[in-house]
Amino acid sequence: MNYIENIYVCLAVPTFLSIFCLRGRLRRATIFLLAGMTACLLSSYISSFLADVTGAGAFWAPLEISPVVEELMKFSPLLFWLLVFEPDKEDAYINMIVIALGFATFENVCYLTTNGAASLMYLLIRGIGTGTMHVVCGMIVARGLFHLWDKFYLRAAGTAGLISASITYHAVYNVLVSQSGPAAYIGYVMPIATTVVILVFVWKDANRKTSAE
Repeated sequence: MNYIENIYVCLAVPTFLSIFCLRGRLRRATIFLLAGMTACLLSSYISSFLADVTGAGAFWAPLEISPVVEELMKFSPLLFWLLVFEPDKEDAYINMIVIALGFATFENVCYLTTNGAASLMYLLIRGIGTGTMHVVCGMIVARGLFHLWDKFYLRAAGTAGLISASITYHAVYNVLVSQSGPAAYIGYVMPIATTVVILVFVWKDANRKTSAE
């Protein structure tokens, strides 16, 4: 499994060094990109450990364990930032997506290293589908918190609900793409369709606020 750590070093070192050359929002975004990659690395350790402890095989672990571990780990850097620094909501929303992007990037590179690049079309479909899925899960959590975080009494319950929704979405995606034929293609298309729906709602919300002003 050392190749995972080697990939992490190759990606994380230049990302980390670039932090010292940036300022403001770009620096924060780069930090969270690195946090997403780190969360992916730690998720692989935790998922492997839990799979060994529970006896889950190679088929069941991605369906039962990985969605829970990955979504919790993906949210951890943002939760720490929210609790300690109380940032602007717009920054929190953007950086949750950046975390998801870093997570998806590292996961796709590891998948490429493990399975090779013989089928470019499959890698393209898989990369877009899985990468978009991680971003969608991040958008579910970030967009929900955008509306709930100001209401103190909804923070705990709302956060738990949003994480549960992202875990469920992730698990459904994994179940679909683990199949063959139409089910797999539905799984790969699902995140893209969800992204379009979310962006439409975001666009309408922005237009409504502009009209109110």
